[in-house]
Order: sequence, then C-alpha cells, then structure tokens
Amino acid sequence: MDIGTVIGILSGLGLISLAIVQGGGASTFINIPSLMITVGGMLAATLINYPLPQVVGVMKVVQKAFFHKKASPEEVINHLVRFAEKARRDGVLALEQESQNVDDSFLQKGIQLAVDGTSPDLVREIMDTDLAFVEERHSTGQALFRSMGEYAPAFGMIGTLIGLIQMLRSLDDPSGIGVGMATALVTTFYGAFTANLICLPIAGKLKSRSEGEMLYKRITVEGVLSIQAGENPRIVEEKLKAFLSPQMRESVGRDKG
Repeated sequence: MDIGTVIGILSGLGLISLAIVQGGGASTFINIPSLMITVGGMLAATLINYPLPQVVGVMKVVQKAFFHKKASPEEVINHLVRFAEKARRDGVLALEQESQNVDDSFLQKGIQLAVDGTSPDLVREIMDTDLAFVEERHSTGQALFRSMGEYAPAFGMIGTLIGLIQMLRSLDDPSGIGVGMATALVTTFYGAFTANLICLPIAGKLKSRSEGEMLYKRITVEGVLSIQAGENPRIVEEKLKAFLSPQMRESVGRDKG
C-alpha cells in the first residue's frame, strides 16, 4: 500500500474537517441535494465523455494509486547484468531457464524473444509496441480522473447557481437570505473539495506511477538488446545506468553475488 497517498488524503480530510468544526457550523456543510448535483453531475458527464467499460473499471485504476508494486529500475539493471554475464559465459540460449525465475513478464518476454533468435529490430518493435499500449492504457486512466477533476467544480458552480436562483425567488424573507446563500455555496465547496483532494491528486499519482513503469520497461528493452548483441556486462551496466539519476546509480550492483 502507498502510505503517502493514504496519509495525504486522511490529513487533507482531517484538516478540512477540523477547520469546519472549529468554525462552529459543521451542519451547514452537510447538504444532500448539493452532493447529488456535484457528484452525480460529475459521474454523468464522465459517462458521456468515456465508454462505459472504462468508467466501470475506474475502481481498478484507483487501486493503482493505493496498491502498487513498485517497479525498481535498479533491480532490473542488476538482473540484466547477471543475464549478460551468463550469456557471455554460456550463450544466450542458457538464459531461457534463468529468466523463468524472474517475476517480470515483460523481461521474460524479451529474453524469450532473444533466445528464440528473433532479429534485434523485431525484438525492439515487439517490445516497443507492448510498451506503447501500456502507456496508452495508463494515459486513459489519468485522463479520466483529470476530467472528473474538471467536471466536479463545474457542477459545483451549477449547484450554486441553482441555489441562488431559488434564494432570489424568496427575497420577501430577508432572514432566510444568509442561510440560503450558505447552502448555495456548499455545492461549490463540494466541487472544489472533490476535484482538488481526490480526482486531480489521483490523476497525478497515476502519472508518476506510469512514468516509473515506462522507465523500467525502457531499461528492459535496451538491456535485452544489449544482451542479444553480446555486449560486455560492464558495458551493459554502464549503458543502463545512464537512464538513472546519480543517486539511483549508487544502488546498482549492491545485490550482486
């Protein structure tokens, strides 16, 4: 579980709730019609904009923000360097059994293509195509949450306009104007809250997850092609370390042996 995501959401909820309670008007912020307009309108617009299966599958996308097996570029480089050493010593065919011990289907696929004698150009084409479709699926999830983050404030404003219109129809009772105005503005609060604490941060988290996985897979592609070309393991390591920041490069090679 991603503790940072959980802490961020809980701390945001806690601080906002504390501010509301200390203001002495917690009941003012509870308004079911406003919630229906904001959340219902956001979901309705999302259904119009995206195919139903993508919207239904949004929970699977949300899970990636909270539960995610971190792809470690350093770990895959260490695996690839070991594979390069074995391939240089025993030949590429010796990697077939070795790759089965790695819990990484993308790396296994690349090694198997190399073992099967696939041409380097075709190996790159197949793996790049796989990588492109993964990136496209990730982009769809990010776009969906960004859209929800745009719709929520818009429907919050619509709810506020509805409340103001209803309030203006009863101006003959000045005592109710303050209450009516507060109720109308609650909808805007719901929209801003939903967008800025839930939808947009989740979209950003999914983007960072995707960037990390794409880096991991690009390193894998280059490593497989280097192994297939019979390059020296030290050269393979230095080539792949070029993808990493100076801090990350320090951990490469620590788990050897």
